[in-house]
Amino acid sequence: MLLKKDKRIKKASKKIFGIAIAVIVFVVLSFYLIMTCSGKWLIQQDDFRHVKWVAVLDGQGSGMERTDMAARLLQEHKVDSVLILGRRTFRNHYNAEYYAEDFMRQGNFDSSWVFTVKHDDASTLEEAKTIIPWFKKRNADTVLLITSIAATKRVARIFNTLAGSKPHFIVSSGITDIFVPESWFSNRESKKIWAKEWAALFLSYLDLWNADTLSIADSAYLNPIRSLAEERRVDFVDLQKMLPSVKRKIDTLSTAQPADSNSADTTQKK
Repeated sequence: MLLKKDKRIKKASKKIFGIAIAVIVFVVLSFYLIMTCSGKWLIQQDDFRHVKWVAVLDGQGSGMERTDMAARLLQEHKVDSVLILGRRTFRNHYNAEYYAEDFMRQGNFDSSWVFTVKHDDASTLEEAKTIIPWFKKRNADTVLLITSIAATKRVARIFNTLAGSKPHFIVSSGITDIFVPESWFSNRESKKIWAKEWAALFLSYLDLWNADTLSIADSAYLNPIRSLAEERRVDFVDLQKMLPSVKRKIDTLSTAQPADSNSADTTQKK
């Protein structure tokens, strides 16, 4: 009886030991995958030869790496037109204005090829809702999105889910040395980006749960999306509209002065 009990104890001990070893192996393997592969799982880099449109999403750093990349693609004739997005930063001034100004210094670009999107969108999801209907209205086929390297997979999923079958969005990123996928754990900023992007990716699944595909009718812009050439024409027209009111003001002031002088002369004669 005791022999059988000892056998059962030994068998249970071996089973527990095996489970413990399996758990340890699983934990070590999971830790290894998280440390070495989880940074790469955030990334999607699409190859392309030529696309008509490239959209530069807001959020680039002071190095202007995203607009620099768009300028390089335009110079290499890999894209035809550029859409530059930028949030409002102060009253009626937007990042898009500063981005576009710097972008135009990179080369002799036709201002009718470069469009600005001045928006108040606080997230990638809202940016997608702003520009997808605009692209649909222009019957765009494929659009390249330039964003941060750690956000590429999330951005591609958001845009393609909301766009449906057309346009198709592909992604790439500007050059950055802050987040290195293979060694994201090597510095504090990379760790913050890693945690933020995994949280954002998870939340995007919730945000897109049963989300409807956007259509042209869903367009709602804070400001009209116009090319830089159109912006300049609008500014010129606005100045022209101001001229009549300015002229009337000058005429009023110029005619008021002689009237005051006559009144003063009459008073002195009396």
